[in-house]
Amino acid sequence: MSSSVQRPRVRKSPAARRAEIVAAAAAVALTEGLECVTLRRIGDDLGVRPGLISHYFPSAEGLVAEAFGSAASGELDALLPGGTADDSPVRRLADFLGRTTGEEYDAISRLWINARHLSRYRPALRDRVAEQEAAWRGRLEGLIREGVERGEFRTPDPSVTTVQILVVLDGLSVHANTDTSGHPTAVTRMAHATAERELGLTEGTLSTSGTSGTSGTSGT
Repeated sequence: MSSSVQRPRVRKSPAARRAEIVAAAAAVALTEGLECVTLRRIGDDLGVRPGLISHYFPSAEGLVAEAFGSAASGELDALLPGGTADDSPVRRLADFLGRTTGEEYDAISRLWINARHLSRYRPALRDRVAEQEAAWRGRLEGLIREGVERGEFRTPDPSVTTVQILVVLDGLSVHANTDTSGHPTAVTRMAHATAERELGLTEGTLSTSGTSGTSGTSGT
């Protein structure tokens, strides 16, 4: 007669369980939209009862806001990571702009569009959107100020230049739900051209200095 040894059930710490819930919610938000983030849906995805989800997030509104914040923060870190003293601000900015194309970028752009629309009716999400917009502005403005200090950029007001670049990126990201393959280079390079003009760089500098990738969005 054979017997099986039952593995002991490992109870996750509150921090680990909460992180797991937020990660699952962020994944749903990115692939299906924030409207699909519900306590029941996340519970089903994780194989737990909705009551466990509500223990950490009493309302879906809080989970939706957290899911957006987690996804947006992760994309910011991937798109515009912190540099070192040896990193050229010009190259870092070129890398940033080079990554603002592709399906992954479109996915996070759709999430931003989704979040900004829903935030009209959801205070918790509205606060999180504002928080993420400030984080995006702060990260890019910090890079531009560093470039000015090191003599790579020239602009009288880094904060205004930051907003100009992000506004262009946001304008382009509005087309995330449409086919943009036919857009001329002048359109796809609009953010590059704006940055080059406002930072005193030679045309084409931000296209040749960076590497292309796929990820991210912006917040103005």
